[in-house]
Amino acid sequence: MNRYFIEVSYRGTRYSGFQVQENAHTVQAELQKAMELVFRKAFVLTGSSRTDAGVHALQNYFHFDEESDLQQKQVYNLNAVLPNDLAVKRLITMNTDAHSRFDAISREYRYHLYTRKDPFLYDRAYFFPYKIDVEAMQTAAGILQEYSDFTSFSKRNTQVKTFICALYESRWEQTTEGYCYYVKGNRFLRGMVRGLTATMLKVGRGRLDLKGFRSIIEGRDCTLAQFAVPAHGLFLEKVNYPEGYFAEI
Repeated sequence: MNRYFIEVSYRGTRYSGFQVQENAHTVQAELQKAMELVFRKAFVLTGSSRTDAGVHALQNYFHFDEESDLQQKQVYNLNAVLPNDLAVKRLITMNTDAHSRFDAISREYRYHLYTRKDPFLYDRAYFFPYKIDVEAMQTAAGILQEYSDFTSFSKRNTQVKTFICALYESRWEQTTEGYCYYVKGNRFLRGMVRGLTATMLKVGRGRLDLKGFRSIIEGRDCTLAQFAVPAHGLFLEKVNYPEGYFAEI
């Protein structure tokens, strides 16, 4: 039995999330349907990183098992039947014990804001034409790295066993369109990056001071944080694995 990783990218606008859900249009369901059409058999896919409804990904992975030897030309065949908002980037032969989720060592996200109306960004970034204190937001982003329990930034009805996360990088960056929040961590909770972004924007607008920001983190209560930023501004940019992980098998 061979194990394969399949790398994908997608525009999340039409999808109800990454993982298969009952009576919902998801990235995994769309990919499984295409694979069944191309390979004439059903596959069970395991995803590396879940994304919420409407969230985009420049890079994400699934793994699956298959007895036959698959070739890179199958990437072309899959893309030929997939919709325009979902693409297979590569197919990788792995060791049989490789796991796309458990072997990942970090994930990188960016949340994009634009400050001037732009018809080409309306569904890929959050229009936020307000004056903000970027220095205060930068301080708040740094404060996050002092903590590991992010219960306050996890949406309700999550099934995780722990709210502990390690943030390796957390910062605001200026872009040609406005600003973005960049964060890299070992794992993220449901709605976490949007919760961090929305709460820091409250700091930037002067409606929450840094002491209050710390209180929200330490309160471990999701009703204290803000989540009111749209999903379409968020991108999963990269899923990282140990050095040499994708060496040819």
